[in-house]
Amino acid sequence: MAALYEGYTLCGLVPAQTLSNSGVQGIEQERDSDHVVVTDSTRCVTLYKVSDQKPLGSWTVKQGQTLTCSAVFNSQTNEYVAITDYKVIRIWKEEDILLEKAFKATLSSDVWKVHCVDGAEPVVLFQRGAVRLLDSLLSAPQQPIEEVLSQEEAIRWSTNIVAETQQIVVFTTEQKGDHFLYLQRLNPNTLQRYRLEREEPGVAPLSFSASYRDKHIRLLYLYPNGHVYQSVVSVRGLATEEGTQALSLPRSLLLALPVGEGPLEAASAMVLDEAHVAVVGVPHPSAGAGKDFLCIWNTNFQTLQAGKEMAGKIYGQLWCYSNKLFIPHGKTLSVIPFVCPTSSLAYALGKLRQAKTEDSKAPASVPSWNNILHGEKAQPSRTVETRKTRTTRKTQSTPCLTTDQVLELIKTAPVEDVQKEVEGLLSRSDIQDLQPSVGRLVSVLVSRSLADPAFYTPSTLAQLVHTQGLCHSVCPDLVLLALERKDYFLCQLCLQFFPDIPEAVTCACLMAFISMPDVDAEKGSLEPDSVSFMETLISQERGQVGLQNGFSPPSLDEQHSDAHRGGDVIITNAEEKEKTSTPTEQMCPVGLHKAVLLNEVLQTAYSDTFLLPHLKDLSSQNVVLFLQYLQFLYLKFSQDAVPQMGLRSPSLAQIMDWVCLVLDAHFTVLVMTPEAKGLLLNLHNFVKSQVRLVSELGKIESSLQELNKMKEKRDIGQYSIEVIELF
Repeated sequence: MAALYEGYTLCGLVPAQTLSNSGVQGIEQERDSDHVVVTDSTRCVTLYKVSDQKPLGSWTVKQGQTLTCSAVFNSQTNEYVAITDYKVIRIWKEEDILLEKAFKATLSSDVWKVHCVDGAEPVVLFQRGAVRLLDSLLSAPQQPIEEVLSQEEAIRWSTNIVAETQQIVVFTTEQKGDHFLYLQRLNPNTLQRYRLEREEPGVAPLSFSASYRDKHIRLLYLYPNGHVYQSVVSVRGLATEEGTQALSLPRSLLLALPVGEGPLEAASAMVLDEAHVAVVGVPHPSAGAGKDFLCIWNTNFQTLQAGKEMAGKIYGQLWCYSNKLFIPHGKTLSVIPFVCPTSSLAYALGKLRQAKTEDSKAPASVPSWNNILHGEKAQPSRTVETRKTRTTRKTQSTPCLTTDQVLELIKTAPVEDVQKEVEGLLSRSDIQDLQPSVGRLVSVLVSRSLADPAFYTPSTLAQLVHTQGLCHSVCPDLVLLALERKDYFLCQLCLQFFPDIPEAVTCACLMAFISMPDVDAEKGSLEPDSVSFMETLISQERGQVGLQNGFSPPSLDEQHSDAHRGGDVIITNAEEKEKTSTPTEQMCPVGLHKAVLLNEVLQTAYSDTFLLPHLKDLSSQNVVLFLQYLQFLYLKFSQDAVPQMGLRSPSLAQIMDWVCLVLDAHFTVLVMTPEAKGLLLNLHNFVKSQVRLVSELGKIESSLQELNKMKEKRDIGQYSIEVIELF
């Protein structure tokens, strides 16, 4: 069943003056699935790394110039291509800083859009319907461009599709209320024109989407009345049906979506696969009026399979790359991962059964028509077939299984066989070659583990995570499965290697770690470096506490005195008191392994905005315990003897950031909790001491800067005395 996962913000938006414009002109995929190029509606092009939500580069045209089509990335030359002021084509590389110094050429006719698919040469679609390959256009920028469209005909939408190794430019036009579909093949150069059937007088499609499957181009379009139609055109007929006469294009109704109180105004529908369509800006059937949703519909069974409310205004824009939906709404551009597994009529009818065998419980399988209509006797158990296959293999010379064969084996075989085959596949394959298959292997393992409580392969999952070919968006259920099975070692690995863990999952890990008994945490093994760090930190000898940055934590209330002599400034600590016992705040409030797991949470990337709401779900007891642990770390990190040595550990800045976050989320509750009074006073003293330290450092800032500027003498002998005057 299709699912929408928790999204995250790629960037903020500055909507244009017109309410229908989000400020985003286009989004194009760059070199891989983790990079996109965002073009705003005026002057700026920005390259983003999606998993980190970070801009890697930005280019802006001069004041008075305007980007008139979205920029694309030419993978053949590793260059970006964009159009300014309709006629000026600009080409630049990632290392270029100023667009004005990059290549540009003025064309003889206005451009509608530049299209580029991975591995193919960019194509330029002109506003009057002509199409040129980029290289041929650059060889003679002022070449005459023919007019394909009639006088009152205008392009409304376009895309580029690779069909049977050939590029086809697909675009739709409007003329006096009629809509047409054009298919332009580049090699050989053929053009086909179709007339779309009219819906209602004065009603135009809100959005178009095209896909290629089974040697056919499928055009999907959404009308304001909620009707989603599909028209199918054979690719084979393009070369023989060329002509100026528009052929009537049949259509079929795929979906009749709910529209609420009136016609849709800003909505979009996009093909995800042969059975699923993503729709944004259409009301949810069971939600009240005035709410906009992103939904995934199954076109085979006419069912709504996933929905997510989108805050803010919807602009009717939707892009899809690498199982991620990009949606502008309000003042945010959001990225929402999704998955669309194969659907079955058995699931839709509620007759999806779980097969049971002697050896193990198999995951939910999809029965055939015979199973649905006549029961399960018509088809033998897949587990029996797998067992026979396994027996046959043992009698032979143990041939190596392919990735697809291992994937099929995972669905039914016992744990021991699955571990053996997956580990064998990893050992005999180059990790780089296996990267695309790692996600599929984990997805199938996780799916079966969720469906069958008796099936779980911790060592195999850990080995797959260690390949570093995974991220949370590829296997969104893996971390939650590890928490459910109390596999804390796998949780630790996911927190270390996944750069895109959502804040909700991070907080779920935090709640699980902070609330579990220390006894449970000590049962499993964890990553050695992180354990070594905490062992050293906890087992440090009790005694005199060293100073770092002039701050001595046990002496928070002691006053520092300044002595000014001849311009020299000396900061001295008050008389030290001997300690016969370790203060409570210097004792780790949690066990060793529990502390190690909490450290992994502290080092996970997050956004304050999205983490704070989830932190509020922590109970007051867990909040106090977590703050006590953060206080313990802070005290240890304020000493000179913190064991770094390249071991994995949180930084002092990360510790303080989490202290601030927890206090922001629970300050009112903590003030009302008697147990937290001493803790809050200690944290207040921390801040007070740091303010005092910064104040003292400010007094000698200019002197330290002068020391920095002094040049070291080269003729210093074995012994010398130098006098440095500080003014």
